Amino acid sequence: MIIENSNRQDIEEIFRLYRLATDFQRTKNIVLWPEFERSLIETEIDEKRQWKIVINNEIACIWAVAFSDPQIWAEKNADPAMYIHRIATNPEFRGRNMVSEIVSWAKKYSKEHNKQFIRMDTVGENTPLINHYKKCGFAFLGLVQLKDTDGLPGHYHNAELSLFEIDLSGTN
Repeated sequence: MIIENSNRQDIEEIFRLYRLATDFQRTKNIVLWPEFERSLIETEIDEKRQWKIVINNEIACIWAVAFSDPQIWAEKNADPAMYIHRIATNPEFRGRNMVSEIVSWAKKYSKEHNKQFIRMDTVGENTPLINHYKKCGFAFLGLVQLKDTDGLPGHYHNAELSLFEIDLSGTN
């Protein structure tokens, strides 16, 4: 297993994984991801914020990171944090606990970048997903309604969010 930055040659596979994730969301009757703008993914790749797990030369999982997320985290955005977005697992690799792999990686990456928190959000009150993220080490901070969703992807509009956090203070 290798964790590395995604590159522009990965873009079609990234969008395929997003489509598959949306299809999976549809089977769970939860809020669906919109179709993301290609320019968003290109920018994340260029800024080295789009990541992938590669197993046997195949992309097993993708996600993006940010170091600022003011619309979702409001005043907490001032904290030194890394934000994880849009985890999408290749269906061929489901059940291999990719989120735990991402958390292990994120702990090291965050410390290297002097971040105290790893944060994540998901739309809605998806109890199985909340429990899964808690098993992976996140504290569930509760539900919030965003005040300003201008410029955010469509699934954030008029939605309640579940917020998650790992506090790295006091860990080695």
